[in-house]
Amino acid sequence: MIGLEKTSTQEFVPIKEIRDGVVILNSGALRSVIIATSINFALKSNDEKRAILLQYQNFLNSLDFQIQILIQSRLLDINPYISILESNLAEQTNELLKIQITEYIGFIKQFVGEYNIMNKTFFIVVPYDPPIYKNKNSIFSKISLPGSKPLPSQESDDFEENKNQLEQRINVVAGGLSSIGIRTKKLETEELIELYFKIFNPGEKVTPTIQ
Repeated sequence: MIGLEKTSTQEFVPIKEIRDGVVILNSGALRSVIIATSINFALKSNDEKRAILLQYQNFLNSLDFQIQILIQSRLLDINPYISILESNLAEQTNELLKIQITEYIGFIKQFVGEYNIMNKTFFIVVPYDPPIYKNKNSIFSKISLPGSKPLPSQESDDFEENKNQLEQRINVVAGGLSSIGIRTKKLETEELIELYFKIFNPGEKVTPTIQ
């Protein structure tokens, strides 16, 4: 019988840490995530459709780096909306409005029970892979000249420099999408943690809090 070793789920997550609105992968590469609005393309005229497609083509051709477009589809959670309606119902003194709110709540629950209402969210992942100047495991990195002093750690400075490079790419993407009429927003640390938690834990209802 072959024994199986228990492996932590964390070992399959390629993320080292998330800070300052930046995802740092185990490889040292940086990623930022932008949330974007959508366009109702079907309602546009033929001329508007052609203009949007042309602008989108120009946007893609202007990029000198890769991006990843992620579309997340999830069942719409109607419970918070139902809770608001029930709260309003409890505070309502008008009997006619009470009846109308009660019927409306029943209609919403029945409709959601019969049809799957999906909520689509659009994300764009912007990457930046810092150049590697030296191999820390190389034998030459361990040799020091007589009288030389060890250099101070550059990790913090490197992160800020790499983050600035990443921010420039984010501005390029945001500007290109803005020309098509798509609004964007960069996800911050708490939002990134919530996003990745839901991706790796799709069945969980509770998201972690920042300590």
